[in-house]
Amino acid sequence: MNKILISSLALASLAACIGEKAPHKQNPNVVVIYLDDLGFGDISAYGATELSTPNLDAIASSGVRFTDAHATSATCTPSRYGIITGVYPWRNKDANILPGTAPLIIDTAQVTIPKMLKKLGYHTGIVGKWHMGLGTGVVDWNQHISPGPNEVGFDYSYIMAATQDRVPTVYIENGNVVNLDPNDPIEVSYSSNFEGEPTGRDNPELLTMKWHHGHNNSIVNGIPRIGFMKGGESAKWTDTEMAGNFLEKAQTYVKLHKDEPFFLYYAMQQPHVPRTPNPRFVGASGLGPRGDVIVEADWCIGEFMKTLEEEGLLENTWIVISSDNGPVLNDGYYDDAVEKLGNHKPGGPLRGGKYSLFEAGTRVPFITYWKGKIEPKVSDALVCQIDLLASIADLVGASQTATDSQNKLDVFMGKSEEGRETLILEATSRTALREGDWLMIPPYEGPAVNTMVNIELGNSEEFQLYNLKEDIGQQNNLAQEMREKLDEMMSKFISLRGENYTNTKQLELK
Repeated sequence: MNKILISSLALASLAACIGEKAPHKQNPNVVVIYLDDLGFGDISAYGATELSTPNLDAIASSGVRFTDAHATSATCTPSRYGIITGVYPWRNKDANILPGTAPLIIDTAQVTIPKMLKKLGYHTGIVGKWHMGLGTGVVDWNQHISPGPNEVGFDYSYIMAATQDRVPTVYIENGNVVNLDPNDPIEVSYSSNFEGEPTGRDNPELLTMKWHHGHNNSIVNGIPRIGFMKGGESAKWTDTEMAGNFLEKAQTYVKLHKDEPFFLYYAMQQPHVPRTPNPRFVGASGLGPRGDVIVEADWCIGEFMKTLEEEGLLENTWIVISSDNGPVLNDGYYDDAVEKLGNHKPGGPLRGGKYSLFEAGTRVPFITYWKGKIEPKVSDALVCQIDLLASIADLVGASQTATDSQNKLDVFMGKSEEGRETLILEATSRTALREGDWLMIPPYEGPAVNTMVNIELGNSEEFQLYNLKEDIGQQNNLAQEMREKLDEMMSKFISLRGENYTNTKQLELK
């Protein structure tokens, strides 16, 4: 009887252990590492010869490295909206580059990746850059801030409100400003300065970083920002410690939630301006601060991967690494990004960059990795970040109703090359159509080049049509000689995008 009892208890114990571990087998962890302004040619796995990114290279060589993967937009806020919601950002008129005081642009009733996963018992977290708005439009930074990440599906959030170059320059944890002294309240404005507060425009003697355009308002840590801020001295971040701070928070999140399925959106700030590498990375690239923060980001990713390995999580974690849009050199500060560029090509062989409808605006590094589950591969499939929502839903067995997200899990896992047939790309409210190897850009009014950042925007009085397989640098516009193909793509574009897609008067095929 005792033997039977002992055997029964042993079986029950084994069943309990199996029961405890079963969710892990059925529900793998999901980690999205999202860089900021990292170009297609900015890491050595994608052809960079002047920069060394050994940690990203190692992940790329062990996973699927995509050569034709896209953010939904050539700017930050729209891309972040798209990746989290699975919806094209041009469907949301508020999904534009936001000030730090903008209201939340995700409807709290909307489907999001974290909200979908929470229903399956996942713990969900975001660490890093948010930039999708907070509150309802009038935020008191000295009280609990809502709605925000926690109201659209994240159990834990440790973020900066917008970008490193915008106020408020504070960290916000679960809706509360970190280290805030109630006797030194924060005030923020994007319209007018506060009396007696120095600015980059009026007080150049206080600057450690010189502004080039647009970044000449409140000064924090010697760096002039976009927008005006007063108070909150104890809460202000130290720019050179930001990368390490976000890394530590991401590592801590993993350690705290390793015994349950989790989703972590690790939104890094590099290499967005202001580029402020930790002193130990200064000079590491030879390309100035922009190169140095890319090297720093690579190190951070390597340290984060070590944490996953040390915690025994790599075999049960699907990892996606990408960027929110293409590269830009001078984006508001004098930091030697142009002067020390040398032979480095941030966009690789692609034309354009951040803000552009040309390929370098949205075609970005995109790597998927899962130890023991994904075989090393290079994929030329056309994919987009909005497809993560539907693909993650398939991965974990969730239902989803996102408008635009397509299930490309087999492609992301390296088991298929059947990418998207069509993809609408966006850059500052202008849209274009990718179909297979073809890109069609309708005519748009506006300058051909953004002279502030020296990037071609893709605007033209004429239709543009490029065969990217034969002309990846987009030097040969085939719109006039391939009218049938142009007509076909324009018809498809309008069927997907609608008639009111453009700001130009030239709507006829000419």
